[in-house]
Amino acid sequence: MSSDVLTDHEHVGDIPVRDRRRPHRRDENLPDDRPVDIVDRRPASRADVQADRLLAHANTSRSVSFAERCTGRVAARVLHALLSRLGSDRLDVAERIPGHAARDRSYGFDDGLTARVVVVDRRAYSAVLTEGSIGFGRGFIEGWWTSDDPVAVVQVVIRNMGTFDRIRNRWESATGWATDRIRTLRARDSRERNRDDIGAHYDIGNDFFQLFLDETMTYSSAVFPTADTPLADASRHKYDLLLDLLDLDRDHHLLEIGTGWGGMAIRAAGRGNHVTTTTISAEQFAEARQRVADAGLDDRVTVLDADWRDLDGRYDRIVSIEMIEAVNWRDYDDFFATIEQRLRPGGRVALQAIVLPDDRWHRAKKTEDFIRRFVFPNGYLPSVGAIEESLARATRLRVAEVHDYAEHYAETLRRWRERFDARLDEVAALGLDERFQRLWRFYLAYCEAGFLERHCSVVQILIEDQRPAGRSPANG
Repeated sequence: MSSDVLTDHEHVGDIPVRDRRRPHRRDENLPDDRPVDIVDRRPASRADVQADRLLAHANTSRSVSFAERCTGRVAARVLHALLSRLGSDRLDVAERIPGHAARDRSYGFDDGLTARVVVVDRRAYSAVLTEGSIGFGRGFIEGWWTSDDPVAVVQVVIRNMGTFDRIRNRWESATGWATDRIRTLRARDSRERNRDDIGAHYDIGNDFFQLFLDETMTYSSAVFPTADTPLADASRHKYDLLLDLLDLDRDHHLLEIGTGWGGMAIRAAGRGNHVTTTTISAEQFAEARQRVADAGLDDRVTVLDADWRDLDGRYDRIVSIEMIEAVNWRDYDDFFATIEQRLRPGGRVALQAIVLPDDRWHRAKKTEDFIRRFVFPNGYLPSVGAIEESLARATRLRVAEVHDYAEHYAETLRRWRERFDARLDEVAALGLDERFQRLWRFYLAYCEAGFLERHCSVVQILIEDQRPAGRSPANG
């Protein structure tokens, strides 16, 4: 759900955040000094382990040096100078730094949104200045700055980034042809690494996600027929829209790439279809199997613990909901070629994907932002154009329809955020401390603002096979 709000770091390392408390197999693509066969210290809960992995880049275990305090003062002056050029909306900055006099400043105009930030540590300034959106989020996680309405804060930032974004996009247009060639030479993501990245987020624990998701355990944008539609009903409506795009007959076998917690598989099977669905999250695999069994649909739904590259068989229809964001952009051609191989000729594919505008995608794919650093390790948002270009290069599949639901994702995130905030005591009871809670609150607010401002969007895409229709031998 990356919104790529501020200036971000060039993404050069491509090294996943690993859980250093548990043994793991050596990945041939990682440096030799990565930890191997470390003794399992048995943390208090699985949630503790996964939260530590997401927070591994935040370091506040040492005291603040004199040099850092000086850097903070300089960074504050620079950022206040930049804020004085705010072109729209208003940002109020209240400094409440211990040992210093309180200071209040206002920037911008009373022509739209008004947001307020309270800075309690000057490291908030230096973090933003040196790390962009990564530092912006880091400051919130560490409590260096806070706001009663972080959604509005991010919205004001997005609205005032237009000029700078255009400069960065022009630079990318001039240099991207060369840097893309260099990046395509790097080693591709291994299956183990993909599984590790997915686990870092989704394996925080089913109990955690149940606190703020609806009863269908849907962790993707809902689509609301009306403003007062309950979230669970809007999630089911989203599934129905995708199934209708696929034009499913009862005898069609549906392949789902990215199970989640089984919501789509259960919905499709309830309409009479046979479904094969796959995930590489251990927690989701266990929960989805249980939910399928509880629904009495074992005879119609097969849940696999398999990477998309290892699938076999042919299917009449394929669906994938907000899973492509976990596919490295360098692997798009392989991903769509695999989909074509798994699809019977004349079949249909439906994707739901979080997307960036085409002009920003070429730059954003090479930068690391707050979401990729702290929330979805090695996640990449596509653009509709990038999907179309990959399909044209690698397959005979073509985009037939695109439906945009950005405002629906903003509403989905608002409801998740309110549910999360209302159950912080239960979050803490799972072993997730205040830093993790601030991480998650800012993640939801950051993404909500991105969709409200259409800095990113979510689309449902119908992809049709140009090969002549015909039924190939099925595998299962």
